[in-house]
Amino acid sequence: MIGLDTNILVRYVTRDDERQWKRVDAYLEKHCSSKSPGWISCIVLCEFVWVLSRGYEYAKSDVSKLLEQLSHTIELRLESHDCVRGAIEDYKVGKADFSDYLIGRLNKERGCDTTVTLDRKASSHARFTLLPNA
Repeated sequence: MIGLDTNILVRYVTRDDERQWKRVDAYLEKHCSSKSPGWISCIVLCEFVWVLSRGYEYAKSDVSKLLEQLSHTIELRLESHDCVRGAIEDYKVGKADFSDYLIGRLNKERGCDTTVTLDRKASSHARFTLLPNA
């Protein structure tokens, strides 16, 4: 198994540099399979969403679709797959960032009762608690 960096996913999806896209595509075709999938960490997924949303101004619905496609691709394996899938669902309907929903899911999976935050958007979700005023 090989780990994939954010820039590999971004090049593959955006195709904004034809030469690099061809290199990425050829590498993934040769090295990622159902028997030996490419590994995508949670950090890479969060960066991927941030780059597409902020840098490339992709719509949230488009980013959500891409995340879903990645999560169903047998040539790729996502870290904490079930948490990622849940975070995708939360992100599609919520107001917070994908990374917030993933943090909440991962923390819950690790036994946390809640995740304390100062982020009002994240705190609207049941997995979060807005830090109270002193």
